[in-house]
Amino acid sequence: MIPASFDYHSPHTLEEAIGLLQSHPDDAKVLSGGQSLLPLLKLRLGSVGHLVDIGRIPGLSYLREEDGFLLIGGCTRESALERSELIRTRYPLLFDTAGVIADPLVRNLATVGGNLAHGDPANDHPATMLALRAEVVATGPGGRRVIPIDDFFDGLFSTALAPGDILTEIRIPVPAARTGGAYQKLERKVGDFATAASAVQLTLDLEGKVSKAGIGLTNAGPTPVRAKDAEAYLTGKWPNDEAIAEASRLAGAAAQPSADRRGTVEYKQQMARILCGRAIEIAIDRALNPLEPKGN
Repeated sequence: MIPASFDYHSPHTLEEAIGLLQSHPDDAKVLSGGQSLLPLLKLRLGSVGHLVDIGRIPGLSYLREEDGFLLIGGCTRESALERSELIRTRYPLLFDTAGVIADPLVRNLATVGGNLAHGDPANDHPATMLALRAEVVATGPGGRRVIPIDDFFDGLFSTALAPGDILTEIRIPVPAARTGGAYQKLERKVGDFATAASAVQLTLDLEGKVSKAGIGLTNAGPTPVRAKDAEAYLTGKWPNDEAIAEASRLAGAAAQPSADRRGTVEYKQQMARILCGRAIEIAIDRALNPLEPKGN
């Protein structure tokens, strides 16, 4: 299908983009990678009067560690995460996630910021960012503000971004020593949305107990789900089979998915439980055996 007509804008600065959004507060949308928005427009599941393309604005694509955070520019491509040795070795949960988003053609265009700003609980990054305790930087008419990821998703396809805001940066705390993460996803075919998926980030103390746990679930409700009971249960415990099984059970209980062609509610809850257990086991192994840079 062909989308309904709209006016296309290609600003060269962030200030210009924000001004355009202010000028058209009711019918303007930000275009980053476009891999979520454009299909909706083509299928006429949504419409827009003004499309503000921020993809050509310089300075919105980067990956670097600074002041205790991994900083990701809002327009950073998914493929950049896949190619980064920093991400592969230091942030394996993020590396896992980027590698199962759609397909390579999509990942060459899709952006991390766009994935989050779309507000789709079936997207992969939201659960990962919950597990990583990320922060989102929104830039708008009033300047920059930092939004904790727990406060970012407030409904189906709805976020804390205010009219005129643009997601310009994602901030992830630099992991402590003996930290590992993993993302496990069940999909009907390669590139599909998740039937269920689990993101896990764990830190082990010197004794081997879990000192910090982050667990996020994909496609488990109208918003991305943070499995708080599972996190609380696992923290302070030896990560043995019994503890992993109970944490996984609590994660599955936190899932409140909808039945669809991918499966029943009960099936999806069981898959969330199983995938969480697998992700915990991989995260523990990575915490104990960190990945080395290639060539070393």
